[in-house]
Amino acid sequence: MLFNSLHFLIFFPAVVLMYYLVPKKVKYLWLLAASYYFYMSWNAKYALLLLFSTAVTYISGLMMEKIKESPWDGARRERAKKLTVALSFSLNLAVLFWFKYSGFAMGALSKAFGLLRIELNVPAFDILLPVGISFYTFQALSYTMDVYRGEIYAEKNFFRYALFVSFFPQLVAGPIERSKNLLRQLAVPKKFDFELARDGFLMMLWGFFLKIVLADRIAVFVDAVYADFHTFGGWYVIVATALFAVQIYCDFNGYSVIAMGAAKILGIQLMENFDAPYLSASVAEFWRKWHISLTSWFKDYLYIPLGGSRKGTLRKYGNKMIVFLVSGLWHGASFSFVVWGGLNGLYQVIGEALAPAREGLASFFRLNRASFGHRLASVVGTFFLVDFAWIFFRASHLKEAVAMIKNVWTVRNPWILFDGSLYECGLDARNFWLMMAGIGILLFADCCKHKGISVREEILKQDYWFRWGVIAASVCAIVVFGVWGTSYDAGAFLYFQF
Repeated sequence: MLFNSLHFLIFFPAVVLMYYLVPKKVKYLWLLAASYYFYMSWNAKYALLLLFSTAVTYISGLMMEKIKESPWDGARRERAKKLTVALSFSLNLAVLFWFKYSGFAMGALSKAFGLLRIELNVPAFDILLPVGISFYTFQALSYTMDVYRGEIYAEKNFFRYALFVSFFPQLVAGPIERSKNLLRQLAVPKKFDFELARDGFLMMLWGFFLKIVLADRIAVFVDAVYADFHTFGGWYVIVATALFAVQIYCDFNGYSVIAMGAAKILGIQLMENFDAPYLSASVAEFWRKWHISLTSWFKDYLYIPLGGSRKGTLRKYGNKMIVFLVSGLWHGASFSFVVWGGLNGLYQVIGEALAPAREGLASFFRLNRASFGHRLASVVGTFFLVDFAWIFFRASHLKEAVAMIKNVWTVRNPWILFDGSLYECGLDARNFWLMMAGIGILLFADCCKHKGISVREEILKQDYWFRWGVIAASVCAIVVFGVWGTSYDAGAFLYFQF
């Protein structure tokens, strides 16, 4: 079930209405049933995988609780807890590997044997990737680690824990919630709060604007260029890649904001997943503000356990590269994703290594690094680096990404920016400039956010006629200017494939 579908527009109000009508003791059971229905609307049989991950991590939590209470000595208890964690991780990651990476692994193995002139007959893998498997697997595994570290209690109620893993607003594309935040909230039945519901509704409207008006409109242009970059080469690719950076931001942030808004209407506060990332002055800052729930997950459960920055500079750089390579692989079973992750890791390592040199040059030339001009130059430079890496993310495979980069260098056609040629890439002039106006609105909102100004809160401070006027105008704009796809089918969110 897609957020931007008629199905969801019927499903969600019904869930909210029933949630606030049923007795307190069964509220979480109603949300659990709704969450499984939400997930099973894609493919009912894959709900068994969700249930398997839930059961494994639930049992591992109870086992660790029993181990903590056992009369064993400290060393034996620690070994038993580590074994439990290892078993939980192994079972969950084995399922994730089979459905997401088995075909990629066998293909890579076949190519490796081919280099040795050994023919390897690889069976064909045609496995449908379960929606959201990477997200709910990581969320369940974070619970296992939190119980191991003593940061959260082991939940005794299986159904309440199952709701934590499957909570439908953020089930298939995040944010990847921590048990310390979400599980504790789900333990307390919520009463209807009009102000929270109104705030959540405004958030959902903003998310729908990002997805339906902006992301899906930009996708028309980007898909046209990337599908035929030999015809639309040079500056077409540059423009399409810059727009893809905006598309994936609007698409993924749109989903996250809709999820946060839907949860808030139910009285649940989800974590912020994006914080105006394209206004970052460095790649390191960008990754502190982009997909925050995943970045922090890797920091807490991979980077720090690897040693973080505690074991010397070279080890720290190596740990960062490992994290970003794994992050790339998490996004997709392809070498192009690995290169994308590696590039972002390399940016950070080089940026940190050259920090003293940059400070020295700024001092020598008497540059004010706090000035608007310096900040603007840093933001533009950061966007260029991040956007270049997006080519590997968006391309179908690694060879296509390399071919597109070569195309940019060999085809010189800057005049297409001014002669109307851009209107031949799926969007006519009216839709193209509507897209640009939407990007302007997004930039304004992010600038406000960067300055600590909440546009939503400013709207809610106004008189009731202004508030409801803005809401009505927003609904009309989304309906009129939204891109609903062929025959008004809802367009899937990009991150569903991960």
